[in-house]
Amino acid sequence: MRPISDFIGDLPKAELHLHIEGTLEPEMVFELAERNRVRLRHRSPEELRAAYDFNSLQEFLDLYYQGMGVLHTEDDFCDLTLAYMRRAAADSVRHAEIFFDPQAHASRGVPFPVVLDGIAEGLRRAERELGVTSRLILCFLRDRDAAEAMATLEVALPYCDRIVGVGLDSAEVGHPPSKFREVFARARAEGFLAVAHAGEEGPPAYVAEALDVLGAVRIDHGVRAAEDRALVRRLAAEAVPLTVCPLSNLRLAVYDSLDKHPLRRLAEAGVPVTINSDDPPYFGGYINDNYRAVQETFGFSRDELAGFARASFAASFLDPADKARHIAEVDAYLATG
Repeated sequence: MRPISDFIGDLPKAELHLHIEGTLEPEMVFELAERNRVRLRHRSPEELRAAYDFNSLQEFLDLYYQGMGVLHTEDDFCDLTLAYMRRAAADSVRHAEIFFDPQAHASRGVPFPVVLDGIAEGLRRAERELGVTSRLILCFLRDRDAAEAMATLEVALPYCDRIVGVGLDSAEVGHPPSKFREVFARARAEGFLAVAHAGEEGPPAYVAEALDVLGAVRIDHGVRAAEDRALVRRLAAEAVPLTVCPLSNLRLAVYDSLDKHPLRRLAEAGVPVTINSDDPPYFGGYINDNYRAVQETFGFSRDELAGFARASFAASFLDPADKARHIAEVDAYLATG
């Protein structure tokens, strides 16, 4: 029987919580800064990486938005996307559902088509070269006003064939899902699926609000739902998937140690839990690093790890036939030990 770390390495899986701008490795930040003549505050990739020591979500966001300032052209976004997809393929990711933040680029003068066309080209090349499929989710920045989000949605409508859904990210506390009620209602009416970050730093009530007010079919993070037993029962009964990012939660001080993370409790309560990386260079690991960290902490068996992988495909926006095909691959892999 292969070592458990090797088992995780080759386990087929989907990644459902990944911010493409958050995959900028420090080396690529400096490469793109030189390409686009952007002056950086840090003097080297090593110095920048050393700054990835956060005490809160806001501290991370300040550095995150600074980093994405090196992204200017379609080629930049394509290179960024393809670099992530190659790394994901190396971790046996078969399918990725990727967030992008057009408002953060528009505010610094980068037009929506430049962002979308660059990312889409990277995804096309990844499917052709690596066999990794993908879906794209447009996220609204919740710390900006709803009118700006609605304007962003209007800009995106001509490109709806390339965007499967809308989401909600950025600073959570003080920005409840209900702030974006009308935006999400319009997006759903236009055929977009809805997801939302909720219950990371915000309270469990934000998770319920994302479901009831925004019509979210999947909750990103959602870990603080564990503090509300009735909400946990609801998530299990309604089979609402959570896209959990354990190392992100640890790095952003949602929990001060991984053994206090509610991942096992949520899974054992019947909530469909998936494991993801969020913004991997910033939070200390890609998807397999997250799988290995929780396995080491909680002692998950091969069966349980395969269960997380099955859940990742079941919770994806793939069509039923593709979901079944990937889940069968997980089952066949598990049978080999």
